[in-house]
Amino acid sequence: MRRLIPFLPKPPVVPVIRLQGTIGMGARSLSDAALAPVIERAFSRGKPVAVALAINSPGGSPAQSSLIAARIRRLADEKKIPVHAFVEDVAASGGYWLATAADDIWADESSLLGSIGVISAGFGFPEALAKLGVERRVQTAGRSKSLADPFKPQTEADLARIRALIEPLHEIFIAQVKARRGARLDATADLFNADVWLGRQAQALGLIDGIGHLKPKLMELYGPKVRLLPLGQRRGLMQRLGLSLVDSAVAAVEDRALWARYGL
Repeated sequence: MRRLIPFLPKPPVVPVIRLQGTIGMGARSLSDAALAPVIERAFSRGKPVAVALAINSPGGSPAQSSLIAARIRRLADEKKIPVHAFVEDVAASGGYWLATAADDIWADESSLLGSIGVISAGFGFPEALAKLGVERRVQTAGRSKSLADPFKPQTEADLARIRALIEPLHEIFIAQVKARRGARLDATADLFNADVWLGRQAQALGLIDGIGHLKPKLMELYGPKVRLLPLGQRRGLMQRLGLSLVDSAVAAVEDRALWARYGL
């Protein structure tokens, strides 16, 4: 009926983009390519008064975190639409990077936030191979081509090359947080050592703007009649049925490892 009476005021609409899961290019992960249609739709469908991000992510790929956050920010600036982030269980590492794409960040008192750092992790099996009597044969053109080979002993040269990669990535992450949070950050605190904080602690440090939940806060900002439009990453039929075989099995193990850091 409302559509047949055009002069009646329409309730304000806020699309809600759900960003849940690890960040990367796996079948189960959040990626810029998979989220691009969702993000574009959120900023272009109708005339939204704002866009909300519902975040529950332990992190993942720095590049995908940066790409997703940059896409959100680019559209927000282009359309002049405010963005609000709401953290559920966790917004850590790349998950917090995504939250910084918003103009303000809200969380629950029990939410975990931060982990502003970069990690390079893996396994090494050289002794296991030796016990099995297996010889590793590798030929490379370029001395760094076998960097961090899990079947060879780790060397100081390997460690130096890995540090040369992750330390600049850490600086990029720090620059993102400083650029987006600015003067709200506690300038006296050590925020960039990969520590994780609960909601109230994160608020005191300026990492978030306050304690608040998605629907009540949006009603407070845009009125009790605000209409929320849920949007999320679509998954293929095989993924929904849990039949994506080896790739999904490996991704599931990696996902569990990331979530497990935060007791989830």
